[in-house]
Amino acid sequence: MLVLLPPSESKTPRSRGGAYRPDAMSFPELVDAREAVIERAGGLSESDTAATVLGVSPNLTEEIARNTRLRSAPAVPVAALYTGVLYDALDLPSLDAAALRRANRWLVVQSALFGALRMKDKVPPYRLSMAVNLPGVGPLASFWKPLLDEPMTSAAGKGLIVDCRSSTYAAAWTPSGDLAARWVQIKVPGATHMAKHTRGLVARAICELGLDPRRPEQLADGLSEQFEVSWDALTKPGRPWVLSTTTRG
Repeated sequence: MLVLLPPSESKTPRSRGGAYRPDAMSFPELVDAREAVIERAGGLSESDTAATVLGVSPNLTEEIARNTRLRSAPAVPVAALYTGVLYDALDLPSLDAAALRRANRWLVVQSALFGALRMKDKVPPYRLSMAVNLPGVGPLASFWKPLLDEPMTSAAGKGLIVDCRSSTYAAAWTPSGDLAARWVQIKVPGATHMAKHTRGLVARAICELGLDPRRPEQLADGLSEQFEVSWDALTKPGRPWVLSTTTRG
């Protein structure tokens, strides 16, 4: 089972603790790419064009400045780093021990700075979107796409790929070949806020219920205990199954 999550713009910093350690991260094959993006993001964030290139308000001076301290700032476990609607719904701290173990194995955050992260990875707060065209690296989604194929394929194993990413982050890796037949995209009708909330609840339910099916229809059956679910029109070869999901009540 592989559950793909987007990151959140809002992040929780720490005032003390050890710095980011490249050698202690999951997906070690990404270490060189991570270092290249850290170097370029740090340099950009010291320049006058940082806000424009990063696509953020010039008033976010502290968030931009975080990118200049990526190798020295206290690192935060991914499980505690991201905040916001999806992560509030996921609510990792309230999971029981068994569900938390599944979350640590199954949940992967697609990150513009680090490529892919597991919940136990420790990284510094940063400000960088997958939509950024980073000088010296290029469009980040295009940069990460070929690099993520092998580690994400390995992480998926023989289980399903449950895709809770936004379109911006989905562009960074597309399951292909045999994986595409096991790729389920969670679609939530309605506003973006509700979509984030429901995807967080779906990821939580998968971990709580221990759902690890081999076929998409088995996932729908398992989620139907807590959600209204329905399949969209039949997908084309190489495209994901699309599971429309809404909360009950």
